[in-house]
Amino acid sequence: MIRTPLRPLARILDARGKGENPDAIERENLRIRHEQMRDKARARAESRLLVLGVLFFCAFSVIGARMGVLAGSEPAEPRAQASGAAIVTGRADIVDRRGRILATNMETHSLYAHPQQMIEPERAADELVKIFPEMEKERLLKDFTGKRKFVWVRKTLSPEQKQAVHDIGEPGLLFGPRDMRLYPNGKLASHILGGTRFGHEDVRWAEVVGSAGIEKYFDDELRDPAREGRPLELSIDLTVQAAVERVLKGGMMLMNARGAAAVLMDVHSGEVISVASLPDFDPNSRPLPPTQGSPSDSPLFNRAVQGVYELGSAFKIFAAAQAIDLGLVNAQTVIDTNPPLKVGGFRIGEFRNKNYGMQTVEEVIINSSNRGTARLALSIGQKRQQDFLKDLGFFEPTPFEIVEAKGGKPLLPAKWTDLSSVTISYGHGLSSSPLHLAAGYAAIANGGRKVKPTLLKQSGPQYGPRVMGEAAASAAQVMLRKVVTEGTASFAEVAGYHVAGKTGTADKPKERGGGYYKDKVIATFASMFPATDPKYVLIVTLDEPVDTTGDRPRRTAGWTAVPVAREMITRIAPLLDLRPDFSTETGLTLARN
Repeated sequence: MIRTPLRPLARILDARGKGENPDAIERENLRIRHEQMRDKARARAESRLLVLGVLFFCAFSVIGARMGVLAGSEPAEPRAQASGAAIVTGRADIVDRRGRILATNMETHSLYAHPQQMIEPERAADELVKIFPEMEKERLLKDFTGKRKFVWVRKTLSPEQKQAVHDIGEPGLLFGPRDMRLYPNGKLASHILGGTRFGHEDVRWAEVVGSAGIEKYFDDELRDPAREGRPLELSIDLTVQAAVERVLKGGMMLMNARGAAAVLMDVHSGEVISVASLPDFDPNSRPLPPTQGSPSDSPLFNRAVQGVYELGSAFKIFAAAQAIDLGLVNAQTVIDTNPPLKVGGFRIGEFRNKNYGMQTVEEVIINSSNRGTARLALSIGQKRQQDFLKDLGFFEPTPFEIVEAKGGKPLLPAKWTDLSSVTISYGHGLSSSPLHLAAGYAAIANGGRKVKPTLLKQSGPQYGPRVMGEAAASAAQVMLRKVVTEGTASFAEVAGYHVAGKTGTADKPKERGGGYYKDKVIATFASMFPATDPKYVLIVTLDEPVDTTGDRPRRTAGWTAVPVAREMITRIAPLLDLRPDFSTETGLTLARN
């Protein structure tokens, strides 16, 4: 930049020669310089104002456009986008088929300590032991007086416990907010729900993750913020579940059983309305898994799903239904059940060495003849028997929505021989769970179509492939009804309600050394109701039952499992919208309300 001097020498000399005042030249040049500086500053300010104006115009245009978009869009709840959204949004509730809470969340607090900030650690340990009797004073005192800077004292506190700890007045005892999983019904449906535990955690939050049951099976879905608070709807009916568990517990005690299980299933949709296993537990304080002994000794063991047993004569109806479906026999075909019958060098006997003589297929099922069922199995053949049982689902774990279901894999013979076919036909040599049996009986009850057991609420029938013809399924239903009216399950008849079913009593195998106990059995009653139009299948299984009300101990299913099932149906039939209806031909039958 070229600066003009305020007193240029040439002009000064010229002004002096003319007698003018040289200072006037300096003042004029100073004025011109100030005007130039002012014009330059003005131009710079105008440029800045223009840029600022453009920026404001753009910003308000963007804001206005966004406001217009929001004003023209449908209202929606905001969705969490952060990586920790699963923790922030919490875990979804679990409800039964009628929307009643089975599992929910509760705000609580954790308790931790900063030992270096504690004033009276010994007094604090004394007071904490009074509040939490399960804690050890020596362990607390060691933690509070050591070199550690942080100590977890308790992961969850009730409001009363929090207030009691607060009243201790120890500044080194601190609280952290967190959510915990709450099961308001206690032990009810405990094997279905399973339980939860804390995953990643801090003093300000804790991640609740599933540890068993349906909580673990649907863990990702329950923690997904995209659910937007929608609960997980189960097929379970809470009222029916309560009635089933109460009757099952009473029956288990009356029959002096070691354990018990029950499965109630809709034969058309596969919905499991109730599934119970005893002994059970409280998922609010889930016990630790056993480290020794038999898994079935633990209350965590789900007998209805994980327990695989030889289910005895309840299997006989499958052999009869398949033989009828193949056209080998009909319900009135006569079968020779006279002894002797040997298969693979082994003699096939009857219960208490009975001899039923010549029997129709229907009478074979009514009287529960081993030899009659064996002859049906031999006529069917190994390959066709295997294919039929495989189609019914007896070769694989049931596809059930709890993690324990994969442990219920049926036990099959290492080599399928004629003897295997015979023993399996009357419920020995193949071990399966009560849930497997429920699915098999559901196929008979719904007219021959396979259904998959499920814990999720369905909108209607969910039929799978056909496994037997309608005629064979109908004939099997009639035979099962006559087992109740004329055969081994006479105690199953409920006033005002017709029941069809089959008993099964299987000797219990020894845990070691092979062979069977002589005085221990698995007693099962597999039933369906109403018999005229089956809608539900009910399986009741008792482990080592014995009825001691008579002159001698009685262990068969007719004396143990059947009375329990009868009481159960009496309680739950009205809860399932079933009511007695009068019929001129058969007396009282069931009809949907």
